[in-house]
Amino acid sequence: MSIPQAMRQPPSLKLASNLFLLFWLILAAFPLVWILAMSFKSPVDAFSASAWDVLRGPRTLSDGHGLSVVDIVLGVAVIWLSIKAGTRWLVPMAAGEGTLQRIFSWAVIALGFALLFIIGFFVIVPWVAEPLNASLGPLGRPVLGLTTQHYESVWIDNAFYENLQNSMIVTFGVVTVSLTVGTLAGYGLARSGSTLAFWILIIALIFRALPHSVLVAGYLPVFINSAEILRPILGDNAPTLYGQPLAVIAVLVSINQPFTIWMLRSFFQSIPVDLDESARVDGCTHFQAFRWVIMPVMWPGVITTGLFSFLLAYNDFLVASLLLDASNQTMVPAIVGYFNRETTTTDQVEAIAAAVSITAPLFLLVMIFQRQIVSGLTAGAVKG
Repeated sequence: MSIPQAMRQPPSLKLASNLFLLFWLILAAFPLVWILAMSFKSPVDAFSASAWDVLRGPRTLSDGHGLSVVDIVLGVAVIWLSIKAGTRWLVPMAAGEGTLQRIFSWAVIALGFALLFIIGFFVIVPWVAEPLNASLGPLGRPVLGLTTQHYESVWIDNAFYENLQNSMIVTFGVVTVSLTVGTLAGYGLARSGSTLAFWILIIALIFRALPHSVLVAGYLPVFINSAEILRPILGDNAPTLYGQPLAVIAVLVSINQPFTIWMLRSFFQSIPVDLDESARVDGCTHFQAFRWVIMPVMWPGVITTGLFSFLLAYNDFLVASLLLDASNQTMVPAIVGYFNRETTTTDQVEAIAAAVSITAPLFLLVMIFQRQIVSGLTAGAVKG
C-alpha cells in the first residue's frame, strides 16, 4: 500500500531518524554483546585492553580452547535450522483456545527450542566437526578462542541451578498472586463507578512509589519475629518466615499489586461494557461473564501485565538479599556474592557468565510473547 504524498517523511528526516535508531540499537546492544564475548574467554583475554584480543581470545586459543571455521559454520547452521524447525513445527502448537492450553503450548515450545539447541550443539556439531576438522587442514584449525569452563564452574561447581530454582519459585509465586488478585480487582474497579474505589487505588499507587528499602525495613522485624508471633496460633511448630521464599513473595506482591491492579483496570476499561451486558442477557452470572467473555479478550493485557510482574520478581535484588539467607538466594543476589569474597579475575568472569545466563530466559520470554505484548500495550493505550 502506497503512502500518500502528504504523509511521506522528507529524506533528511528519514535519514536522521534511521541513524538515531541505529545509534540507539548499537548503544543498547553493545554491553550485552560485550559481556557475552567476555564470558567465553579466559580472564586474561576477557579483561584485555585490546578489544581485538577480547573478541579473538589469543590466550584462550593458546590454552587449547577454540573454534575453527568449520565449527563456526556448523554452529551458525544449527542455529538457523533450529529456528526454522521450531518456527515451522513448534510455534503452530500455540494456536489453541483457552488460557491453560496456551500456557502449556508455549511451555512445550520453549522446551522444544531448548532441546533443539542442546542436541544440535552438544551432539550433532561435535560428531560432524571432528572428522571435518581433521580432514580440511587450515579450515580445521582453531581461529577463535572460546571456552565454556566459566559456565561449567557457575552451574556445576557453584550450583547456580539452586539459585535458578529459588528465582523460579519467587517469580511464579509473585506472578500468580499478582495476576489472580489483579484481574479480579481491576475488573471490579473498571466496572464500578465508585469514587471511593478510585481514591483507594490512588493511595495504593503512592504506596507503590515508596522506595523498596523503606517497605522492607517495615516488614523485616515481622518476618524475623514471625515464629513468636505465630506461636500462640500454631504452637511450637510455628515457622520462621525470615529466609524463606514466601517472605519475598509476600513483600513483592504487596509492592507490585497497586501497579498491577491499575494497569489491568486500564485494560478492562478499554473493553466495551456491552460485552458484559450481552453475556448477562444470555444468562451468565457476573463471574461467568468475566471468565468466559471478558478474559479471552483480555489475554494480551494479562500477558503484558504478567511480564512486568515477572521482571519485578526476576530482577529484584534488595528484597531478596535482605529477606533470604545464603542457602535460599535468588540469582541476582547470588551474582553479587562472587564479589563479596576475595575476588579474582576468574571470579569476575564467572560473575559475567552468570549474568549472561540470567538474561537468556528474558530474551526467550519476550520472543515468545512479543505479539501479545505489542497488542496488549496497544490495547491499553487506546480506549474504545
